[in-house]
Amino acid sequence: MRNYLLLLLAITLVGCATITKGTTQTVAIDTPGVPGATCTIQTQNGPQMVLTPGSVVLTKGSAALPIQCTKECYVNGSSIIPSGTETMAAGNVVFGGVLGLGVDAATGAMNKYPDVVTVAMAPDPACQPAAPRRPPSARAK
Repeated sequence: MRNYLLLLLAITLVGCATITKGTTQTVAIDTPGVPGATCTIQTQNGPQMVLTPGSVVLTKGSAALPIQCTKECYVNGSSIIPSGTETMAAGNVVFGGVLGLGVDAATGAMNKYPDVVTVAMAPDPACQPAAPRRPPSARAK
């Protein structure tokens, strides 16, 4: 009986995305043509910020995450980071049954965000960036 339980546990863990895929994911964030934008992602654990182009480690979950990017002289860009399902979760139904699927659902491991998220930003036509300051030695006398 003990060997049977160990075998059942091993089979359950083989199909478990919690072990094979983890509960966090690195997501690259980009604002094409606008490097240096500051993006804020609203997560269940609080806001996370990243400077573009850059990447951020997100805790997996089933909720879509709002993202907003800002930069001087650009209109704020916003988007949603959608949450999908890992293909590994299907293996739980076959190999791990309800237990494996339950573990993955509880930890968020069965979810997946896109590997790359792009947020469009446009120049603000009303903005005039501040002129660069010249050092005092370069000013006309």
